[in-house]
Amino acid sequence: MKSILEQLSTYKSVHLNVKNISTHFVGIPLIIWSIAAILTSVSFELVVVETAIRFTLATIVSILVLFYYLVLSPVLALWALLLFGPLIYSAHFTIALDYQYSLAIGVFIVGWILQFIGHAYEKAKPAFIDDLNQLFIGPLFLIAEVYFALGFNQALAEQVKSLAITKREEFEHAKNN
Repeated sequence: MKSILEQLSTYKSVHLNVKNISTHFVGIPLIIWSIAAILTSVSFELVVVETAIRFTLATIVSILVLFYYLVLSPVLALWALLLFGPLIYSAHFTIALDYQYSLAIGVFIVGWILQFIGHAYEKAKPAFIDDLNQLFIGPLFLIAEVYFALGFNQALAEQVKSLAITKREEFEHAKNN
């Protein structure tokens, strides 16, 4: 498995433009929320000592993604839980809405439109085009950007940026040849 440095630098290599990053700070949470809103409609019940515990597919997927983040970086995983946990939890309230799917699909589309507008500014294709795993790294990238902006782990921030610039230069060189 690729390290946190490798994952973040690959993602950052096509996210160097401030306008692109800004669109992602809105688009990615919208996409996460909309997926969670759709996945809340599928639920499971687990009976433990005569007590029924209900889980939604959104909860299960969130736990799996959080575990992946824990493997990559326990600190960033904790930040992801703190920042995205309430967002995902709020999506569970859509289950009572008659228009849950329409709302979620609309929000999903808006989120992706913002992503592609950002990449128009960047003049680079989205990271997931070459590596589908980067779809999971996008939210972690936002967490890392906040974490670094607050002054934490500047050594990693510099490594990510330096490697991202190198990767971007290699990409540009390959594109022009």
